[in-house]
Amino acid sequence: MAHTTNESLTPVSAEHRVFGWYAHASLWFSLGVGLLVMQVGAYLVPAVGTQDAMLAIVIGSVIGSGLLAWVAKIGCDTGLSSAGLMHQVFGSSFARLPVLLNIVQLIGWTTFELVVMRDGTMAMAGDSAWSSPVITTLLWGGVLTLLMTSSMLGLVRSFVSRFGLPLVMLSLLWLTWQFFGLLQVQGLQIFWNQPGTGEMGFLSAMDLVIAMPVSWLPLIADYARHGKNSRTAMTGSWMGYAVANIWCYALGVMIISVSAPDANLVNTLLLAQGGLLALGLVLLDEIDNAYGDVYSAAVNSHSLWAGISAKHWGVGIAVLCTALAMVLPMHSLEPFLLMLSSVFVPLFGVILGRLGLGTVHRKAPKFDLAAAAAWLIGVAVFHAFAQLLPQWGSALPSLIATFAIGWLSRPTTTTV
Repeated sequence: MAHTTNESLTPVSAEHRVFGWYAHASLWFSLGVGLLVMQVGAYLVPAVGTQDAMLAIVIGSVIGSGLLAWVAKIGCDTGLSSAGLMHQVFGSSFARLPVLLNIVQLIGWTTFELVVMRDGTMAMAGDSAWSSPVITTLLWGGVLTLLMTSSMLGLVRSFVSRFGLPLVMLSLLWLTWQFFGLLQVQGLQIFWNQPGTGEMGFLSAMDLVIAMPVSWLPLIADYARHGKNSRTAMTGSWMGYAVANIWCYALGVMIISVSAPDANLVNTLLLAQGGLLALGLVLLDEIDNAYGDVYSAAVNSHSLWAGISAKHWGVGIAVLCTALAMVLPMHSLEPFLLMLSSVFVPLFGVILGRLGLGTVHRKAPKFDLAAAAAWLIGVAVFHAFAQLLPQWGSALPSLIATFAIGWLSRPTTTTV
C-alpha cells in the first residue's frame, strides 16, 4: 500500500518525541567516537606542536559541536528532519538538489565506514578466514542491514544508551591509559613541548577539528526532532559530541606520537596491551556511524520518494553500500567525499541564519532565490579560502558569510 504522508517533511508527532538529555548525549558521544576521528587527529602532529594541537582540539570541538547543537535545537523546535529544514529555507523545488547531494554523500560515507571496519577487522584477524575482504565486508554489511530493520528510537534508547556507551567509554579509557603510560616512558615533557614543523597553521588545525562535528550538520535534525524539548536536545548533543571529539582527536595525537615511523594507527593500537579487545569495541561502535548515515539517507530518500517507507529505503541503501564497499576504491575517493561534504557547511550557515535566531512560520516557497544565492556564495567562499588563504581555514569563514547573508535576507513576515 502506498504511503500518502511524507513523514520526512512533516513535523514529528508528540508520541515520537522520546529522547531526553541522556539519550541525546549518548547518541552523539557514540557517533563522535571512531577510528576515522583518531586518524584525523593524528594528522595534527607534527604539523603543529603538541600544545597548539591540544588547544585547537578543545576550541575546535567546542565551536563545531556548538554549531551541531544549534541545528539540533532548530530540528527539535520545528520537529522537522534535515530535508524538511532544507525545504523550509530553500523552497520545495530547489531543496531537492541539496537533499539529493546529501543522499549521495551519505551513501559514500557509509561505504567508507564499511571499508574502515573491514580493514580494521582484517588487521585484527591476521591469517584467519576473517582476513578475506569479501567475507568481512559481507559481515559488517549484514549487521548494518539487519539494524536497518529495527526502530531507530528503540535502538538509541535500548542499545546505545544502556550498553554501547559504557562499552565504548571503557575501551577509550583503556587506550588512553595504555598510551599515556607509553608517553610517560618516553617523557611527558618531551611530548608536551614537541614543536610543530610549520606545515599547518593554528587556524587550519582548528578547521580540521571542526570538520568532524560539522560533517554531521546534514543529519542531526533527523534525530533531534525526536527530542522532548529543544534545551535538552541542544545541551545533550553539544556535550556528548564535544567530549567524544576532544577525546578521540587527543587520543590520535597521543597514539601517533608513540608510533613507529612506518606504522599506521590501527597497527599501533593492536600493539598496545589489550589493544585487540579495545580496537574491537571501537570497531563495534563504528557500526552506529554507518547506521546514522544510512538512517538519514533513508529519511532524505523518503522525502523525495514518499511511496517507499524510510525503513525500506534504509534496507536498500545498506545493501547498496555493502556492494559498493566491495568494488569501489574508497580510500582514493575520500577527497571527493570531503569536497562534497564542503557544500553542506555553507548550506547550514544559511539555515542557521534563517532559523537559528527564531523560526519564521511560513509556507515553504517553491524556490527561495536569496537562500540559494547565499548557499552558492558560501560554497565559493569555502573553496576560495581553502585555495588562497588556507592558514585561515575555510569552514568558519564560509559559515560566517552564509549566516550573515541568510539572516539579512530572512523573511520578515509570518505566513502559513
